[in-house]
Amino acid sequence: VNFKNVMTSARMKPPFGIANIGKSFRNEITPGNFIFRTREFEQMEMEFFVKPGEDEEWHQKWIDDRLQWYIDLGISPDNLRLYEHPKEKLSHYSKRTVDVEYAYNFAGTKWGELEGIANRTDYDLRVHSEGSGEDLSYFDQEANERWIPFVIEPAAGLGRAFMAFLVDAYTEDEAPNSKGGVDKRVVLKLDRRLSPVKVAVLPLSKKPELSGPAEKIAADLRNFWNVDYDTSGAIGRRYRRQDEIGTPFCVTVDFDTLEDNAVTVRERDTMEQERVPLDELQGYLAQRLIGC
Repeated sequence: VNFKNVMTSARMKPPFGIANIGKSFRNEITPGNFIFRTREFEQMEMEFFVKPGEDEEWHQKWIDDRLQWYIDLGISPDNLRLYEHPKEKLSHYSKRTVDVEYAYNFAGTKWGELEGIANRTDYDLRVHSEGSGEDLSYFDQEANERWIPFVIEPAAGLGRAFMAFLVDAYTEDEAPNSKGGVDKRVVLKLDRRLSPVKVAVLPLSKKPELSGPAEKIAADLRNFWNVDYDTSGAIGRRYRRQDEIGTPFCVTVDFDTLEDNAVTVRERDTMEQERVPLDELQGYLAQRLIGC
């Protein structure tokens, strides 16, 4: 029904897709592995309608595109693979199904399914049409023929993807400490688009002459990004806290700021610091937070 409504009201013609996100439920007897297997979960899925005969090409395109989506958002290709469902185990409606799997390294099994991409043939529209009496075919004016679209269906678990991004981003390395040595550093190397906080503003001191300008900087940057403002503890500890939640940039306001109208911007992964004039700060961050 949605196929026909969208096709007529939005004046669409195949190939086109209808996507949604919402809650799914399953009668799971043994939930486990943290949020990997739960009785209630968020699912993202799409039904993409294509011309019969072009379904295999479109199916492969969606397999490739969905795999690349995870890679583009920061997951290592070494931790991803495609699993082809054996023909004898395919669902009754499926011509071919391929899963994108992630190396969760659970006890007893290395790989876990992130999402499945199925070629459901014309099963969905044909069976619905037979049961309801509603004509769900498409008339192709260019070819002067009528056909029932095939459906390519990518279906992904949002919680599983979230878990994979977290697991893949978790890193332990070393960072210099105030005593001249090094400490173990926990850092969440999330793609900047996925980081919940984009920028942290950290005044070197709680004194009003620094906290005042720092609060104004944070307020200005909040017009564009989610910004944290933190004054509690030594600056090194504040850096570590931001590293642990994946904040890409820390902006430090120090006493030199009162003289040169500039701040120190620290990048999360490299820990490199750069002095940036206040009037260039927004542009500096915008160049590095494109798409965020």
